[in-house]
Amino acid sequence: MAPVLDAPSVAARVLIVEDDPNVAEVVARYLVREGYEVEVVSDGAEGLERALADLPDLVVLDLMLPSMGGLEVCRRLRAAVPVPVIMLTARGEEADRISGLEMGADDYVAKPFSPRELTARVKAVLRRAVSPLSPQEPAHLHAGELDVDVVAHEARVRGELVALTAKEFDLLAHLMRNPRRAFRREELLEDVWGFSYGDTSTVTVHIRRLREKVEADPSSPRYVCTVWGVGYRFEP
Repeated sequence: MAPVLDAPSVAARVLIVEDDPNVAEVVARYLVREGYEVEVVSDGAEGLERALADLPDLVVLDLMLPSMGGLEVCRRLRAAVPVPVIMLTARGEEADRISGLEMGADDYVAKPFSPRELTARVKAVLRRAVSPLSPQEPAHLHAGELDVDVVAHEARVRGELVALTAKEFDLLAHLMRNPRRAFRREELLEDVWGFSYGDTSTVTVHIRRLREKVEADPSSPRYVCTVWGVGYRFEP
């Protein structure tokens, strides 16, 4: 395990699980320069163990890792804790990117990538994860059999708690705050993920996962509806 790199002013703790030492070093130095505390692990199983033993604020997780692949690490991690995850994937491997998002990753960055781009993604994911509730936003959202407690970060369907990832929760809350407004995928990518550009399949996968968790019949959604030719809207 590489030593922890400390910045003078720590904004958040980031665990990098990456077996390419050159990539890991460059990413770590960029993040430390931005004020983050960074730990680097090169093995999948060890990365999972470290994350569960000392929960970071965010995990940057490579897809191809020794001992345990990134998808399995992500699956086990998200089953245990709601920590944000950014996956690193090979460029052009769309199936792997989709699999990562379906496992609960909040975002992905395709290799080769700019360290500045990854740093911007880290900032955006963390900003969304810790953004406070504004005075104008209601603390509770309700529609039909669906109840959302924004402060407690809990969603319930017919009184039963639903296990949403952090990004699924943010997406649901954003749609519920704007009932019957049709959002383009690009708008949701910017509003919920904080990205002014990117692959909108991220939104598509999260919408599908959200429907599987809150809809009685995901193939015929009652709440999170498709607006053909536009995107999605929430029906109260």
